[in-house]
Formats: sequence, structure tokens, C-alpha cells
Amino acid sequence: MHPQKKWAVSRLAILLIVSMIVGIVAATILLIFAFLPGKSDPYLIGVGRADCTGPVAEVPFMGFGNPEQNGAGLVTRQYCRTFIIAEPKNYTKRVVFVTAEIGMISQRLRLEVMKQLKQKYADFYRNDNVILSATHTHSGPGGYFQNTLLMINGRGLIRPTVNAIVKGIIESIDMAHQNMKKGHIFINKGVLQKNQINRSPFSYLENPKLDRDRYSSNTDQEMTVLKMTTVEGQDIGLFCWFAIHPVSMNNTNLLTSSDNVGYAAYLLEQDKNKGYLPGEGPYVAALASANLGDVSPNTKGPHCINTGQSCENLHNYCPVGGAKMCIASGPGHNMFESTKIIGRNIYLKAKELSSAAFEEINGPISFAHQWVDMSNVTVQLNATHSAKTCKPSLGYSFAAGTMDGPGMFNFTQGSIQGNSFWDAVRDALFVEPSSELVECQKPKPILFPTGELFKPYPWQTDIIDIQIASIGSMVILALPGEFTTMAGRRIREAVKSEFEAHGRSGMHFILAGLCNVYTHYVTTFEEYQIQRYEGAATIYGPHTLSAYIQLFREQVKALVKDSVQDLPKHPEPAIFNITNITFLFPIIDTRPIGRKYGDVLQDVEPIYRVGEVARAHFVGANPRNSVENVSKFTFLTVEKYDNTSAYWETQYNDASWDTRFIWKKGWGRSTAIVEWHIPNSTEPGTYRLRYFGHHQELLRPVQAFSGMSSVFEVSDSEVVKS
Repeated sequence: MHPQKKWAVSRLAILLIVSMIVGIVAATILLIFAFLPGKSDPYLIGVGRADCTGPVAEVPFMGFGNPEQNGAGLVTRQYCRTFIIAEPKNYTKRVVFVTAEIGMISQRLRLEVMKQLKQKYADFYRNDNVILSATHTHSGPGGYFQNTLLMINGRGLIRPTVNAIVKGIIESIDMAHQNMKKGHIFINKGVLQKNQINRSPFSYLENPKLDRDRYSSNTDQEMTVLKMTTVEGQDIGLFCWFAIHPVSMNNTNLLTSSDNVGYAAYLLEQDKNKGYLPGEGPYVAALASANLGDVSPNTKGPHCINTGQSCENLHNYCPVGGAKMCIASGPGHNMFESTKIIGRNIYLKAKELSSAAFEEINGPISFAHQWVDMSNVTVQLNATHSAKTCKPSLGYSFAAGTMDGPGMFNFTQGSIQGNSFWDAVRDALFVEPSSELVECQKPKPILFPTGELFKPYPWQTDIIDIQIASIGSMVILALPGEFTTMAGRRIREAVKSEFEAHGRSGMHFILAGLCNVYTHYVTTFEEYQIQRYEGAATIYGPHTLSAYIQLFREQVKALVKDSVQDLPKHPEPAIFNITNITFLFPIIDTRPIGRKYGDVLQDVEPIYRVGEVARAHFVGANPRNSVENVSKFTFLTVEKYDNTSAYWETQYNDASWDTRFIWKKGWGRSTAIVEWHIPNSTEPGTYRLRYFGHHQELLRPVQAFSGMSSVFEVSDSEVVKS
């Protein structure tokens, strides 16, 4: 053959071979991307937000247990925020996560929400793929429990509170469901320092040194964020988990508030929803709780409020005045300032992590849920020894409260012995705990044997939710209570090792606190032994954490083996037949002779500078009258006159952190105070304050009314604070 022809044939063969290789590689890449949910195969994502503010007057706040802390207005509203994530190839396989700006998710709330979801969506949303979590603000109305202990604290099962929260959760899920679109999820983590302290450091030190040496801090300082975007790259949502108690607003506060984490969520949403009032706009940002059990935002630490000296001791006890004088505060000069400082720090870190979130979450979705009798779990401690959980009970130190909010009668933390007087009171009012319960709960001296009290309803629940959800390389552990720092770390490590034992490494683990049911606290076995507040409130006994670890390990095994259906099953707890038990007084409004509701009693000043407070007093009515309309209603507005359009435009409402609605109750009459704390960024101009409410006089129907201040000017010269 001619050499040139031979070379031409060889060259053609080489080109054909190279083309085949390139084609095979390209086809392989296309096949890989066809079956992996990466950039070309996104999840279906939806986000939603809805108002869940309950009655803001006369209802006890849920959290501190202070009988004098009854609502009397609001700083800001409470919201429920939801994300829904569905598999790219199977949109019916999805996970719902809701975080509500309330104290806890009670079992009553969980059961009522799931009942309504079933009526609305059939089996689309179920116990196994819906997680309900609470931020744990202590400044919101209570009355949403069906077990007797916390019904007493909330003055009954208050239907308006229950309705507002359930409605808010359902509406936020509806919104997320309706707004679902293809998108991507990115995860990032970072450390936020100097924004929290451990309020039980003596308990933490009881943990083995080997455990403590693995960590640089006695609190979890890591924040985890999930950034959600459309396929076009537009941000649609941000969900953050960070361990901190929302108790910057202390137990003297009477204004409904979502506290520090609520302020962080507010700032994040205001950043993205330009031109919208708070609670409006398409972008949803949420702060969710984590292992916050022993974590306080009151960074100045505990001090005796009468002497100023530190009371950082085992019992948080002051030489003069005892435990009730030992209170923590900070970092600000007052609780409002502290709330904003802590919240802003959280906001800034979340914003920073969101902007640098590039690791994408990919992969299938799976989940598991069980009802478990937590009072009767056998725990295999090692190869030769086992133990059991206990019927629930609360110890003496539970009544002591914490440095964030001390209790009553000078009970002290760290009590490992009972008191003959209080034992006699307990036995006379309730019941003497059985010898079996006393032995099981040791060394806890039992003050309230709640697991042996059943009238008028069981005082605490035995049947609780255990739930886990896996979204690609991300795992959410739905913790049914307040886990301490080390308790959370241990359960996270246990679940991580179980996944790794089954070949699933490189996973991200999110501890979601206060999910589905409230079981009070969970400490480590070692922390339990010295019986500070958290140990006394670990209701199922010293082996509670070991039981949770064992149960979550079993769920992980079931997930990776695809055998969730074989997990042990227990009947679902019942919704007790309680319609509306309330110890609140009936509402009868009256007004001064010759006055109408909404009339101005004390008017605004004619001119203010930025940094000052515009304030007006009105003839008021009980805000409880407005509860049925509260989600589509505002108690106040700040309005600015627009010279171009000749219209008054709403600049702020009662969900704004720069306004306050304060209700003062008198003898048959009441006063409503509207405040606007004028921000330094306020544009000069003409403004007015408006007040809205509903009144109910004796034997008359509820009627709406409104009031309006005189107009006033705002100057942009800043007030110099001394």
C-alpha cells in the first residue's frame, strides 16, 4: 500500500477511536447527571410564613412559670415558618420542617395539626414526614397543653391560643406547599462566639474530662444554615439552627415577643423583603432551636441583684436574699437592648454563612417516626448491664428555676435531698411517690410525682415522638425536649457513628430542639447526679439520654436498611376531650363618660427627633377581643404623609421591632399606649400614630374601633444620649 494512503487510514482510525472515547465519556457524564440530583436535577422546595400570635393580654406567658407574668401588649408578633423539600424524581417523597416562635410544641398542638393536615391533604403529610419545632421564646401566651401540669401553668387549655398556633402552622405549611418550585439547597457551618454562656457550668464539669477535652467550649457555638435558592439562583429561604435560650426578655416582661432569635429572623427577612412590612414578602428566614438546655444569652452571668456580687456557685445562691436574688443579665443595659444585641449577632453570622454557602445537598429523602412509651424503655448500658427509664417526675431543683428566671419560695438548685415540710405539702395536695418511682429517679428528690398523678388528666405524657429525617447528606434529629450541650453532643456522635458503621460517612447532623412534644430537659447521666435545674427537670430519670441514643440508633439502622416499617410500634396518644378550660375572667369593657373607644387621652408632641419615642395614649379595650382577627389585624400603625400622592402610607405596624403596643388595665376601663421608637434612619416628614381594637360591653357584641393621634414632624437630627 502506498505510504500516504496507509497514513491516511491510520489517521482516520485514530480519529474514530478518539471520537468514540469522547462520546462514551460524554454519555457517561450525562448518565451520571441524569441520575444524581445535582444542578441539573434539583429538589422541589417550598417556603412559607404565617402569623401564630395568640391573645396578647391577661394570658400567662409560657416559659418561666412566673404567675405574675401575664401578657399586657406586644413588642412583635410571633410567626410560624416552614420549609418543604421533595425528591427530584418522586415529589410525593418529602419532608416538612416547621419552626414556630412559641415556647414549646405541646402534644396537643402536634395532634391537632396532624389531624387537620390529614383532613386537608389525606396521607400526603404524616407523622413520619412532618417535624414541628419551637424556638422556645418565654414571652408568648400559654394555654396550649392538655396535660395537667402545664395546664395549671397556662391557666387552662385556652382555645384562642391553641387556635392561633394551629392555624399559623397550617397556613405556613399551605403557603410552602403552594409555592413549591425547583431549586437547590446549600449548607454551611460556622462558629459564633461570645453570644452565649453555660448557665450550669458545675453540671457540665461533672462530665468525664475525656469528653470535655474534645471540645473548646462548654456550649455548642456552631451555627448551621441551610440556604435555599431557585434554579435561577434567587434566594428564597434560609433556615438556621443555633443553641441559645430565647430569654433575653426576662421574667418581668409582659409584652409578647419572639425574643433574640425572632429579632435575628426579622433582620434577615427585612434584608431581602425590601418594601414589605414585617411578616410579608416572599423570602422566609427562620431561626430554630438546637441543644439549648443549659445555654443562656445573658452573658454577664449571674449576680446578686441586691449586692452586685457574683452568685456563680452550685446553688446560684446569694448570701442576702437567697436564690431569688441571683439573676443573670446582659450584654445590654436592659432586656430590650440585650435582645437586639444577641439577635443582631446571630443575624450577622447567619448572613455571613449564607453568603458563603456553596456545599450543595444532594440525594434521596428518607424518614422514620415512632410513638414510644418513654416511661418504660429498657436501656442496654453494656454487654452485661441494663437499666430502665422511669415514670415522669420533677425534682426539688425544678422549683428553684435558673439564673435566667429564679423560682419561688427560695428552692435552690443542686438539691439532692428532700424537705420534710415540702414532702408533707406534696403528700397532702397530690400523692406520695411510690417507692418504685423514688428508687428509679435517684438521686432526684421528687417534688412532683407527675407520672403517678392522673386527675383531672395525666399530669405529663408517657407516649412521645421519636423522629429522624434524612435529606441527602443532611440528617435532622427531632429532639423532643431541651437537651443540654453535652447531651446533644453525645446523641449527635452516636448517630454519626451509626451512619458511618453502615457506610454513610460525610453526613451533616442537625439537632433540632423542642420538636413534636415537650418532655422538659435531657441531661447526661453525670449531670443528672448533682440535680441542678436541668437534672431535676429530666423527667424520665437518669438513663433518659441513653434511652434516646438507643432509640435514635435503631431508627438510623432502619433508615439505611430500608426497614423502617419493621420498627416497634405503639398506639398514638389521644386528644383529650377538652374543649376550653380557662381560668381567665370574662371580658367586660367600659369607657369614661363622654368618651369613645379610641379617643386620645394623651397626645403626641408636635415634633420629635430621630432616637426619641413618639407616644400616644388612647381609650382602650381588652386586646383579647381581637384574637379571632389577630392574624389579619394590627393593633397599631405608624403612617407618613406622602406629599406627592396626598395619601398616608403605613411605615410600621405592630410586628415592627421599633413599635410597642402596651395595654394598661384599670377598674373596668383600660388604656392603650402606642409607642414608636424612632430609628436613626427615619426620613424627615409628617407622621401620625393609629390604634386599632375591638370592644365588648356587657350584653353587646364585639365591635371594631380605631383611634388616631395628632400629626407630628420628625427631624433627622439625632438625639445625643448622655
